[in-house]
Amino acid sequence: MLDAATSLLSVSQLRSGYGGKPVLQGVDFFVRDREIAAVIGRNGVGKSTLMKTVIGLIPATAGGVRFNGADIGGETAHARARRGIGYVPQGRDVFPRMTVEENLVVGLSICGKRKADFDAVYSYFPILKERRRQAAGTLSGGQQQQLAIGRVLVAEPTLLLLDEPSEGIQPSIVQDIARLVVELNRTMGLTVVLVEQNIDMIRAMAQRCHVMDKGLIVAELTPAMLNDDQVVRRHLSV
Repeated sequence: MLDAATSLLSVSQLRSGYGGKPVLQGVDFFVRDREIAAVIGRNGVGKSTLMKTVIGLIPATAGGVRFNGADIGGETAHARARRGIGYVPQGRDVFPRMTVEENLVVGLSICGKRKADFDAVYSYFPILKERRRQAAGTLSGGQQQQLAIGRVLVAEPTLLLLDEPSEGIQPSIVQDIARLVVELNRTMGLTVVLVEQNIDMIRAMAQRCHVMDKGLIVAELTPAMLNDDQVVRRHLSV
């Protein structure tokens, strides 16, 4: 049952897909204000499709999305971003020919802000300040991931959607990103939905975990359950 009083994001009977082929089969889940919630499952069960539908890149064919009490199901991705939803896609999608700082400026333009103050982002990721005039395509994978997250954080979102942030990233940077997101959650109240395969990262970050299979949320795991390897293996092989 949805905790309507404290949920920042709620999704009900959400359906979507690609080219008429359904992927989401009626997803129900919610995220409380100031919570870090993870979504796990095997490849191809609909995790990234869920994220893209929540941010508005894929139109829902049925069901609803509510954010901060408002029905946003009919809004564009830009409109949702301006409401305070930040989205870091799988694969990062930085603009390779633009400099680091130009990528950050794009983040401001998406949310409608004009003041270019990147000091906070540079404090989170000092390497970005050091390389602010360097083309983003010349950065390492981990640095590009930091840039992708920083590009979203310049808009000061209320909700951060992170899709596979550890993919192709060296372990030390994965740990740094996990620590930063937890710190932002604790000190600034940032709410996070994390799609991830790296169980260690989920254990370090998530307060609840949703399990997806065949386009549906099929289980909810507590942090204690995530510490049980047998439970995790069972749900990742559903």
